[in-house]
Amino acid sequence: MINKLTELLKFKIPYTSAVIVAAGSSERMGFNKITASLNGIPVIAWTVKRFQDSANIREIVIVTRQESIAEVADIVKEYNLTKVSKVICGGKTRTESSFYGVFEANEKAKLIAIHDGARPLVTTELIDSVLLSAAKNVAACPGVKPTDTVKSVSDRGYVAKTIDRDKTILVQTPQVFDSDLIKGALTKAIEEQLTITDDCSAAEQFGARILVENGDPYNIKLTTPLDFYLAEKIMTDRGDAF
Repeated sequence: MINKLTELLKFKIPYTSAVIVAAGSSERMGFNKITASLNGIPVIAWTVKRFQDSANIREIVIVTRQESIAEVADIVKEYNLTKVSKVICGGKTRTESSFYGVFEANEKAKLIAIHDGARPLVTTELIDSVLLSAAKNVAACPGVKPTDTVKSVSDRGYVAKTIDRDKTILVQTPQVFDSDLIKGALTKAIEEQLTITDDCSAAEQFGARILVENGDPYNIKLTTPLDFYLAEKIMTDRGDAF
């Protein structure tokens, strides 16, 4: 990380917009996890604050559900998240929400970082590291090696084969792209109704080569109530303060 910080001091990151995608249904959680309290602060406020604290992020666009726009906008104001330029309505799918977000980014943006609203533990150091890699390589994402054995399974639930763990990663966000690349990739994904699971998948369909940066095992996505427990423990141990 020290070498990355040294590179950041020497390498000028172009104008970068962050798109925080927080338009999911939270079905597995049972409540709106984006506005839920995490150590006394709304999850979305923690997430946005990480990007606010990066000197390399120039603006932030939040994409959320229609019924959450007013509440999220109030949170932005209450917690003085001054880099947020817009809070907009997302789509029916993650792809649509990312699409709406990137096209609402400032036209000056040369890079766009897309991040899960439910990943509030991302560090500014990780954000800056992925930004640097994308600035030098067009697209980049963080990833961590799986610690469990990875297997593919058949439609009937039987083990089909064991996958070489050394050739797999668990991809996280932020995923950072050249602005024109991700706009074109998401447009193609929607026009062709491609099935994709993250924004890198759209860029891959567009033929992009995406550099994988070392991720952070603590950069977890809040998906179940257990994740909230783990996140609060991590934040307490790290001494995170707003």
